Formats: sequence, structure tokens, C-alpha cells
Amino acid sequence: MRETRTAAAAVRVTRPAPLRQAVYEALIELIINGTLRPGQHLVEAELADHLGVSRQPVREALQRLQTDGWVDLRPAQGAFVHSPTQEEATQLLSVRAVLETHSAHGAALHATDADVARLWHLQDAGITALAADDARGIVEANAALHGFITELSRNQVLAELILQVDRRVRWYYMPIARPRGRDAWNEHATIIEAIALGDAERSEELMRRHTRNTTDFYCRQIAAAVDAGRA
Repeated sequence: MRETRTAAAAVRVTRPAPLRQAVYEALIELIINGTLRPGQHLVEAELADHLGVSRQPVREALQRLQTDGWVDLRPAQGAFVHSPTQEEATQLLSVRAVLETHSAHGAALHATDADVARLWHLQDAGITALAADDARGIVEANAALHGFITELSRNQVLAELILQVDRRVRWYYMPIARPRGRDAWNEHATIIEAIALGDAERSEELMRRHTRNTTDFYCRQIAAAVDAGRA
């Protein structure tokens, strides 16, 4: 795992939280941000060294990560970062689409001028990250923008449901952040414009199209990768 040494070392866990939980959270973040890539072999000793902990909490974290669908434990082979299938992506992103269309509808009903100004500020952050070809920055800005739209919906139950899928959405979005970026941020702009006008129906429809486009793009990327592997 030589290629992960520098990046992983920056995610060393701290002691105040229960250690196995801290290790679990740290490994998820390394998976989401692409430091640990789909299909990559995970060696307990190397992960323990990078995170500054013993092997026991790493072993416990890997077992939990398998249960939660982030890691595959293969007999006689070890642990590997899970490679999401097209079916998994379609199911999760479809759920996300349903939730976020409701968020956009609610945001249009409740957003103030100050809220709209913040949406444009978050949009600018995404455009800046895109111009810098910063995939992690694009993903973070995307999550921040969508998260604030959810906050503006003033629906706590909806916010909690979206939070449950947010990490995996960020994981799926990371490999397509650059190629999907320009179109995605143009779509964000039209959504913000509709929210600013207080047009709940149009905001909902534009968010529906946006999430559908992201799902379709991701599935095409998976299909292309599978075809390339067969060539």
C-alpha cells in the first residue's frame, strides 16, 4: 500500500473517541476520498501503521466495514475495498433522487435572499474546485451545496434520511467528479435560480433531472470500465 502512505498518514486517529469507532470512521473517509480505491487489497499491519494504532481495532473495523458494504473479506485472500456494482449504484442514487427532489421543493418555499446568496457562494466554490481540477474539492463542494438545499427544506426527517446515504453518494461521485463536473455545476445553477424565484415545482423537476443525469453518467462509467476490462 505504498501509494497510500502519504495521504493516509494525514488521517491519523485521535484517542478521545472509542478507538474502533475512530478507525472505522478514518477508513471510510480514506475509501470515500479515493485514497483506498475499489478493489484495493487492505493489509491490516499497513493500515495500523498508517493510522498509528494496533492491528486489533483495524481488524474490528474491517469486519464492521464488511457488514456495512464498504469492504469485502475473502477467505484465504484478505480484505479488499468493495467495488460498487451498477445495480447498487442505481438503487442508492434512485433513493437519493427521491429525497433530494423533495429537498429542492421545500428549499424553494423557504429560502430567503440570504440563503440564496449562500447557495451562490457554494456554487462558486464548486466552480473554483472544478477549474483547479480538484476532484476532492468538487465532491466536498457538491456535498455542501446539496446539504444546504436539504437544510433549507426545513424537514428534519428528510435531512436525517439523506444523511444516511450521503457518504455512499460521495463515494460514488468521486470517480466522476471531474468528467461530470461542468454539466453538473451548470445544472446546479439552474436549480438555484428556480429556488431563488420560489418556484417549488420547477426546483423539484430540475433536481430530478440533475440526479437522474448523475445516475446515468455513473452507470455509463461503470459499463465502460467493465467493457475495458474485457478487452
